[in-house]
Amino acid sequence: SGPTTDDDNEACKQTSLSHNSVNDMRSSPTNEELASFAGELADAARGVILPYWRQPIDVESKMEDHRAIAESPVTIADQRAEEAMRAMIEGRYPGHGIYGEEHGQVRTDAEYVWVLDPIDGTKSFITGKPLFGTLIACLRDGEPVIGLIDQCVLDERWVGIVDVGTTLNGKPVTTSGCTQLSESMMYATTPHMFHEGEESTKFEQMCKTVKRPLYGADCYAYALVASGFGADLVVESDLGLYDYCALVPVVEGAGGVMTDWRGKRLTLGNHESSKGRVVACANSSLHREAIAILGETYVQTGSLAATILRRDILCSLAVGVGIGMMCSRKR
Repeated sequence: SGPTTDDDNEACKQTSLSHNSVNDMRSSPTNEELASFAGELADAARGVILPYWRQPIDVESKMEDHRAIAESPVTIADQRAEEAMRAMIEGRYPGHGIYGEEHGQVRTDAEYVWVLDPIDGTKSFITGKPLFGTLIACLRDGEPVIGLIDQCVLDERWVGIVDVGTTLNGKPVTTSGCTQLSESMMYATTPHMFHEGEESTKFEQMCKTVKRPLYGADCYAYALVASGFGADLVVESDLGLYDYCALVPVVEGAGGVMTDWRGKRLTLGNHESSKGRVVACANSSLHREAIAILGETYVQTGSLAATILRRDILCSLAVGVGIGMMCSRKR
């Protein structure tokens, strides 16, 4: 071959720039691109799940002794739907992490991490109740930025994008409803998901405070809150990361508020400290009231009777003790 010319050098430079641009696009997709890809993942999951709907299917049991409900069902539909989505992620975004319910975790320290629950509400699925959903979230630096809830039987799909909004089948939705707990409709999947002691005591207090507690909707309840269809809040505990990450952008994109029971953001980094305890509200007023109950300091007495002490009472007690000690010293 002949000597390298200036034209050859310029061509190499342009090729290199072109390759870098492609790599940049792959490493930093826009939120809209990520949401579009989440839709592709949901389409693939639908293709796997629907043939098993209301058909005879083997059900296995997973045992997780640390959870309030230790046994949970899993089917081949769960497993194959997640496998299909994981293969697509590896093909499109091989540098992204994946955190799935059925097949574990890879590269969870990556800038982008996909969190997958192929069938949230497997008990609903195996009993023919169309309130389960496929949950797909994309996290950036541990924060949920894209969330998708797909109910394939009813052909309903909610997509939430941070700082953009939430849609139901392509049309914008927003939360609505009351601003007082005493008038609110509250959902939880089951009252049995709360551990005895702190969780069950606080949930019982919520049930006494709201107008009506309702049960049995799994992820669908959060979609109802986001859509302003009459559900005002959801309170749950004992959730895995894959159970709630996709719900956060959907609820918040619609104008709602979703945090842990302490009012902290739900992220990959604080999952352990949040303990899977979540509250999703249609508005900030409801959220403030809910956190006043769920975020209270819990004290369990020696007789095993559970009491909840308000933070302001504890502060008053502390101030009183301090003043008492100062007075004694003066004497």
